[in-house]
Amino acid sequence: MYMGYPDDLKSTLEKVAASRERRLSETPGRLSLDDKERLLHLYHPDYRPEAMAEIRVGVNKGDRAVKEFVAVLESYGQIDPERFKPLEPDLEADVLVVGGGGSGATTAYFAARGGARVVLATKLRFGDSNTIMAEGGIAAATHPKDSPCQHYVDSLVGGRFSNVPELVEALVLDAPIIIHWLKGLGVGFGLNPDGTFITHASGGHSWPRNHAWSDLTGLEVLRTIRDEVLRLGVTVLEFHPTVELILDEHGRCWGAVLKNLDTNKLVVIRARLVVLATGGMGRLHPQGFPTSNHYGATADGLVLAYRAGAKLVFMDAIQYHPTGTVWPEPAFGLLVSESTRANGAQLVNAHGERFIYELETRDAVASSIIRETRERGNGVRTSTNRVGVWLDLPTLEYIGGPGRVRSRFPHIHGRFMKYGIDVSKVPVLVYPTQHYQNGGILIDPQARTGVENLLMAGEAAGGVQGRNRLGSNSLTDIFVFGRRAGLYAAQACREARNGSPTFSHLRAYHSELRSLGIPPGRKAPILFPDYVRGDL
Repeated sequence: MYMGYPDDLKSTLEKVAASRERRLSETPGRLSLDDKERLLHLYHPDYRPEAMAEIRVGVNKGDRAVKEFVAVLESYGQIDPERFKPLEPDLEADVLVVGGGGSGATTAYFAARGGARVVLATKLRFGDSNTIMAEGGIAAATHPKDSPCQHYVDSLVGGRFSNVPELVEALVLDAPIIIHWLKGLGVGFGLNPDGTFITHASGGHSWPRNHAWSDLTGLEVLRTIRDEVLRLGVTVLEFHPTVELILDEHGRCWGAVLKNLDTNKLVVIRARLVVLATGGMGRLHPQGFPTSNHYGATADGLVLAYRAGAKLVFMDAIQYHPTGTVWPEPAFGLLVSESTRANGAQLVNAHGERFIYELETRDAVASSIIRETRERGNGVRTSTNRVGVWLDLPTLEYIGGPGRVRSRFPHIHGRFMKYGIDVSKVPVLVYPTQHYQNGGILIDPQARTGVENLLMAGEAAGGVQGRNRLGSNSLTDIFVFGRRAGLYAAQACREARNGSPTFSHLRAYHSELRSLGIPPGRKAPILFPDYVRGDL
């Protein structure tokens, strides 16, 4: 019965099974605002003073951020501005989009549809990104009884009231537009008999406004958009990470330097506008947490935009998704979608007891798991010295009937079956995993940064989510602001001007680093994580 799990976990698995029927009639109480705030301050990783460091260079000097990110900020560029002369561009474009995930693809689509000559450059293959790993869905107020106003309020509450209001307004007003756009492209969101979309709830949302395509939403949506981008004739450069931005003598973005990973040669692209859509920083592993992020998520765009003079916000706020995989070891850190809890999966401790309402906001649920395992000693410890709690998916079989888990979550079911674990019969061992950076480069509703001719979209942009993101608002974010960036870029590139290319911003940044005594051996963007390090 307990295939896929070691014998030393048998007793706790039996307790979970024995309590399952009883637990179906129990619902833990919701947290009050005071209780939630107390829980976060005591257990959420963001509140550990030793996890943060002061930023000593650039426009955010004096602010604090997670120390792994600060270390990357306090690094020299990949190129030597004194030896590199970007006088003649290898390519020219109206719009250069850096990043091949959901926000980059959406930006390229709308910019190209608007008549711009678009080059999309991506570090890996077109589509390799966090987007294709998104299982849960896209939040949008499409139901007649729901409203963007309520979505707005929920997002502000979830973000601890720190979100930039204008950005949240753009998010919730454009979200239904995105759903209908994707449906028009062919994404097969389910429909009810009355023609409304089939939706489910996510943590922190007051209405079931999550639109999904099975548990492969991100993969299906990006596949669809990518095909459209290629059909439009956008020039795509795969395995071409961006290693530096180029500004002109007036501080306007002029273009970028890319690195061809096949030849190690540098490629200079001149563009009227540059859009950075490079995703997050999960592979920096803040505080040593595992991550659900793809291999290229190393904060590249944040470093490049910051050196150019763009402002960071909320880089001391990281989202740790409550349910990252603990067992089996090869799947360590991989996400088990919040949609499982929205459909009835329960979080239980080693004794088979529920300890939190499963659809509290993610920061609260993650904190409660940390409390349950550390303070209360009710965690489940593996032979490899990992600790976690149980996510009991078999409750879905009681609620929806036999076969419910496999039909609703075929990807998750298949993933664990590879290791001999049938999640329709046994629970999954989980613990918080780094999933999202809530902050990033500050943008306005048109996705503009504080640097002229430089835009930002997706997870690399900051201000939308505040200090905590609600479930399913991430895909909404990347498509809403990818669309806005593309629409704006298609129009603005006609009037955008830039002068002579310079690296004066990089020289000034290097000068600051030298004044702090930082040795020149440390380079950024790092492009790929260094798993030779023992602490990772």
